[in-house]
Amino acid sequence: MYMDKFTVKPNSKIDLSKIKTCYSGEFKSKSEANDTLKKNIKKMAELQDKLYAQDKFALLIVFQAMDAAGKDGMIKHVMSGLNPQGTQVFSFKQPSTEELDHTYLWRINKALPEKGRIGIFNRSHYEDVLVVRVHNLTDTQKLPEKFKNNNIWKMRYEQINNFERYLYENGTIILKFFLHISKEEQKKRFLKRIDDSSKNWKFSSADLKEREFWNDYEKYYEETISATSKKHAPWFIIPADKKWFSRLAVSDIIISSMEKIDPEYPVLSQTQLDDLEKAKELLLKQ
Repeated sequence: MYMDKFTVKPNSKIDLSKIKTCYSGEFKSKSEANDTLKKNIKKMAELQDKLYAQDKFALLIVFQAMDAAGKDGMIKHVMSGLNPQGTQVFSFKQPSTEELDHTYLWRINKALPEKGRIGIFNRSHYEDVLVVRVHNLTDTQKLPEKFKNNNIWKMRYEQINNFERYLYENGTIILKFFLHISKEEQKKRFLKRIDDSSKNWKFSSADLKEREFWNDYEKYYEETISATSKKHAPWFIIPADKKWFSRLAVSDIIISSMEKIDPEYPVLSQTQLDDLEKAKELLLKQ
């Protein structure tokens, strides 16, 4: 339903200011959308079970967004029906000393999902062409001097595209979601975190500091998404002012992608079927 609508076509120029953040499709209410979301979660669980049993493909889901756009809630609500045995979630924060002693994709490699599993990234390798760029943190990454130039971002886009193509060609399906929130909606959510004692822990003064770089983030998100949305690893720009709609849209796109894989339970050989019959006979005699 929403895959074609929100997919960013390869090499297309993006202007986030012209993309609505409050879109909700044909849904007029939260309750209506939640009813559909429940059905989608059930369908996702069925597809995940087959994906896990088939053990042939992996699914990598990447979430990027401005602060308070709903990444945590997205993971909590949309993935709630999945089997934890076949799902893994990684949240990428400021790199550790050990991680900075390696290349920026090292920690990503360690967190990739195995065949049959669904991996979810709360932030990702894209931090290294976003926050690193906004705050000019390349000096912290121990790069040789000859690579500290204006071409570094173009090089990283190429590296990321090659990395994701490698994953795709080895059986990892990649879906990248940018949760597109307005600056005004972010302000409302920050105020709610301050006013609601149960949400105080979510707020940090650093959030306000990052808000000052809103325009820079938008600029670099536009460039990054345009340069790295590929057929084998597409970006989806999801309107996120209404959490209930963004969750529905993401679940719909995940289902569409998994249906394209068309996972199936393994087909047993005649020998294996005969062994099952023998096992059944033995159990019935006990």
